[in-house]
Amino acid sequence: MIKVKRVYDKLEKDDGIRILVDRLWPRGAKKDNIDVWLKDIAPSDELRKWFSHDLAKWEEFKKKYFEELDKNPKVKILIELISRNQSVTLLYSSKAPYNSAVALREYLQKKLGI
Repeated sequence: MIKVKRVYDKLEKDDGIRILVDRLWPRGAKKDNIDVWLKDIAPSDELRKWFSHDLAKWEEFKKKYFEELDKNPKVKILIELISRNQSVTLLYSSKAPYNSAVALREYLQKKLGI
């Protein structure tokens, strides 16, 4: 199971391995609440700034981000972590419900056929 949640949300027993997928470390986030930080899995700065959490750009953002992920060698590491753990939680800091972690989960679910 791949979950997504804000890094500031309460820890839960079923979170499994908690993976921060933001490029920047979230202000005030505690290191002991995060198991792995895969900052290189986040969208490029250029793409992130272009998107700027504009819902009108959501579908185009996902398309461009998925293209970046297809070329990103860190995806293999993430897929390996998912395959070794029953539950994985992708952590993000954004307040916006449409964000790169949500897009990343969609990408991984398609890739893994789940």
